[in-house]
Amino acid sequence: MTQSGGSDRPGPVTAPYGTWNSPVSAELVAGKTVSLSDVRVDGRDVYWVEGRPTEAGRRVLVRARAGHVADMTPAPFDVGTRVHEYGGGAYAVCRGRIVFSNRCDGSVWLMEGGQSRCLCAGAGLRYADLTFSPDGRFVFCVREDHRAQDEEAAAAIVVLDCMDTSDPAFNTGTPLVMGPDFLSSPRPSPDGRYLAWIEWDHPAMPWDSTRLRAASLLQEGDDPPRLAAPWSVAGEDGQPESVIEPCWDRDGHLLALSDRSGWWNLYRFDTTGTAPVALAPMQAEIGQPHWVFGLRSYVPLDDGSILAMVISEGEPRMVSIRDGAVTPLALGHPSVCPLPVEGGGFAWLDAPPDDAAAVVCGQPGQAADVLRRAATLPLAPDDIARARTVRFPLPGGEGTGHAFFYAPASAHYRGPAGEKPPLVVMAHGGPTGRASTAFSFKVQWWTSRGFAVVDVNYGGSTGFGRAYRQRLEGQWGVVDVDDCVAACHYLADAGWVDPARIVIRGSSAGGLTVLLALARSDLFAAGTSLYGVTDLRALACDTHKFESRYLDTLVGPYPADEATYLARSPITQVADIRVPVLFLQGLDDKVVPPAQAESMVAALRAQGVPCALYEFAGEGHGFRQETTIRQAWELELAFYQQVFGLPVSSIPKVELKADAPVV
Repeated sequence: MTQSGGSDRPGPVTAPYGTWNSPVSAELVAGKTVSLSDVRVDGRDVYWVEGRPTEAGRRVLVRARAGHVADMTPAPFDVGTRVHEYGGGAYAVCRGRIVFSNRCDGSVWLMEGGQSRCLCAGAGLRYADLTFSPDGRFVFCVREDHRAQDEEAAAAIVVLDCMDTSDPAFNTGTPLVMGPDFLSSPRPSPDGRYLAWIEWDHPAMPWDSTRLRAASLLQEGDDPPRLAAPWSVAGEDGQPESVIEPCWDRDGHLLALSDRSGWWNLYRFDTTGTAPVALAPMQAEIGQPHWVFGLRSYVPLDDGSILAMVISEGEPRMVSIRDGAVTPLALGHPSVCPLPVEGGGFAWLDAPPDDAAAVVCGQPGQAADVLRRAATLPLAPDDIARARTVRFPLPGGEGTGHAFFYAPASAHYRGPAGEKPPLVVMAHGGPTGRASTAFSFKVQWWTSRGFAVVDVNYGGSTGFGRAYRQRLEGQWGVVDVDDCVAACHYLADAGWVDPARIVIRGSSAGGLTVLLALARSDLFAAGTSLYGVTDLRALACDTHKFESRYLDTLVGPYPADEATYLARSPITQVADIRVPVLFLQGLDDKVVPPAQAESMVAALRAQGVPCALYEFAGEGHGFRQETTIRQAWELELAFYQQVFGLPVSSIPKVELKADAPVV
């Protein structure tokens, strides 16, 4: 972290909260910061995917070898996949051989010996969760087939042959598993004798109920492998159970995470069907919701121990598991479980609370070597807001809510005596997501300007056990709103924020929470919905396959429970919204189509509510391009400054429009 200033620096200047000049500039957030993800290891080589806003969000595969960092995929390759729309697991490496999905058209490419060759490029097909066979010749993956225009996309686990030189336009992969609505995590055993995978069906989501399956792999000559009759390993005893992240250890034992105890814990399964063994029972979670492919919460090591990332009270920590004993490890702040590097040490994506994320290598208890940092921060330590864990009483005495609070932070400014800062409330997406304490511009953008922030882990959030997730079942639009309101009252009663200056923001599912909070509470002065849900009925009928039945659990079956859908949809609550609203929306969004924001804006304006809609071409469910990211942050800042009557920064004002006066 770059520290500015010195010991002779003048003391902080007193200035109203929300008006401070900030070193967290739009240029830093949008242009000088890359996204880092999906760290993999191949021997001594470390790979990762780098998203670059300056290249319209193009994702590049990068390799670190012997101290030299180089791009592996030139333009126009974009390493990614749109399976389930959220993607993940878009590449794999094995002994120098690389296979990856090109997000632009769904094609799969093989790289070896400095040469690239297309393996498959069938129109309407997408591939994810790429995994090499132990010998590196075959690639197991999930295929999503969109070729039937009037039918739901079909899932399959297929195998690709790296030696196949046939026309890639006709090579769609050899199917191994078909039938279930959803498939993921095809994982071959180290000896190549078995394949394990996860499957589930509508209306379940992977954190609700899945099945762990396995089968023998059979191969004749040079033909691709095929499966013998599969059998169920877990998840079919009639009790809802989320089984995720199958993996084989060095001795050929099948491991996976299951929440059968109420918490995602690690189990060893026997391929003969005997009862699973809990390796380290705990009231904490080893596992994350399966929104994307390729998640990694634990790694079996060659010495027989297991490295795992445990989430307790919403906060992660690293441990070693051996013979039932759990030993804490000082191994930075990994966002997913680190991977061992040949010759010693580990590689991981580090996400500390006081610096930008970085791909690093290191040993437990030692300072890690940085291979690539997402950004160089021109911040002094006092410019960075740190999370304060907040536990607050839930409405109706239902227990304890969870949130992270960030006070305003600046090395150069302080607020006037007796003034309380305005508060920005954050409602995460999912809604099965989790607020994190990792350094994030979505927090520091506000705190460095004199705003306080609270990031709420409302009921339904991950990291607190299955029961806490289930608080949102049938209660989306109620529990999440109540928890956000309760967090605000707690902070205001504690004297930490100004109760007259509170705004709320959220993206995707969080956008629905924002709009319903504005309708149901007079606590908020304004709200911002980023590609948020406004009409639950439209969402039930017009969204992608992965989430097409998600609302069965969150709201109820549709159309049987249409009355509930109407009552919980912001589009039917416009008469109760009296404060300004800002909408930011991607025009290419397939998860929450633009029509949702457009119809909400029209309805609000017809009621005389001032609002603004900014739509961005070439953007989907989340923003990737430099110009979009910059404009979105600047618009939202100007919006709150206008709402609070603060001097607006030297950027265009938000054009708030209404068709009639508010009565």
